[in-house]
Amino acid sequence: MSNKVLLLNASFEPLGIVTDRRAVVLLLSGKVEAIAVHDDAPVLHSPSRSIAVPAIVRLSHMVKVGRNRTAPPPSRRGVLRRDGGRCAYCNASADTVDHVVPKSRGGATSWTNLVAACKRHNMEKGDRLLAELGWELPFEPLAPRTRLGLVRHSTDADPLWEPYLQAS
Repeated sequence: MSNKVLLLNASFEPLGIVTDRRAVVLLLSGKVEAIAVHDDAPVLHSPSRSIAVPAIVRLSHMVKVGRNRTAPPPSRRGVLRRDGGRCAYCNASADTVDHVVPKSRGGATSWTNLVAACKRHNMEKGDRLLAELGWELPFEPLAPRTRLGLVRHSTDADPLWEPYLQAS
C-alpha cells in the first residue's frame, strides 16, 4: 500500500492527503466514511472483514480549521510540481531548482525566490542575477495559496479528487 487518499472535513472541505494505510485505519476506527472507491481498488481482508481502499474519505465529525492556513515550506519536489517540471529559463525538462536571487547575494529559500531549472541553465546562471545575464522569467514564482495548492497541479493527483479541490 502506498497510494494517497484525500481527507475531507465533515463539510466536504479538503483537509489534506493521507496514506491509504492511514485511511483504512480511520475507516476501521469509525472516524471516517469512504466517499469514493476506484473500481479496481485493492481490497484488504481480515478474518471478519474486507475493505476496499478508498480514494476519498470524509470525517464523521466536523474539525475546526483556522482560516489562515499557509503554504508548506518550499521543497525541491514542491517547486518542481508548481512549475510543472519545466525549466523556468528554457522550458525543457527540469531536474533541479534554482534561486532567482542567489543565496550568496542574500536570496532567501522561499517560494518566491525558487524556480525549477534544468542542470544546464542552473550551472550557466551560477551565482549571477538574471539582469546580469539578460534573462527574464516568463512568470512570477508564487507560493501555493493553501497546503493543497500543490495537489491541484500534481501529476499524481487522483482525478476523483478534482470536484473537491476546485471548491477550496
